[in-house]
Amino acid sequence: EVATMKSLHRPDLFAWSHFDEARNVDFHGVAWIRPDGNLLIDPLPMSEHDRAHLQALGGAAWVVVTNSDHVRAAQALAEAFGATLCGPRAERETFPLRCARWLGDGDEPLPGLRVHELHGSKTAGELALVIDGTTLVCGDLVRGHAAGRLNLLPDAKLRDRAAALASLQRIVAAHPRLDAVLVGDGWPLFGDGARALAALAA
Repeated sequence: EVATMKSLHRPDLFAWSHFDEARNVDFHGVAWIRPDGNLLIDPLPMSEHDRAHLQALGGAAWVVVTNSDHVRAAQALAEAFGATLCGPRAERETFPLRCARWLGDGDEPLPGLRVHELHGSKTAGELALVIDGTTLVCGDLVRGHAAGRLNLLPDAKLRDRAAALASLQRIVAAHPRLDAVLVGDGWPLFGDGARALAALAA
């Protein structure tokens, strides 16, 4: 059974999770509840309970997939809620889903949402999303395999470690007020995000 949507560190953010036995971590989908249309990021399949909960919160207007390995239930949920499906511009030619919109570095598709591209990860131009300058939502590159700290995708899966670290350094520089880091895989970090990310990028 898919876990239930849970409240995060701010009242407009929710996550739902699925435990992956092979990697011994939770995978997460994130929902940002907004007055002019809710956003789902890397959404996992939803239980009927969660779908009803999301519907009560206004459904979904946008679905963003950070990379081609996080397709998950994005298409099904975008169709179910009539949401605009967005993917990483750098993967446009090979992406497994047909997206209505392609996002890249510096894009601000919604007020308060800033898009960054991560380089050197296992897919080209993986997206990282910053909400209100304080919450980072990432896909695969940044992980939380142990509570309280962040770790990188293993070296064997990185295309270019130096480029990956440089991408993270750019995010730290651009968002000094970063507090929370919501990872796709593992434990989220709800405080001190800028310091933890800077330590990871060093």
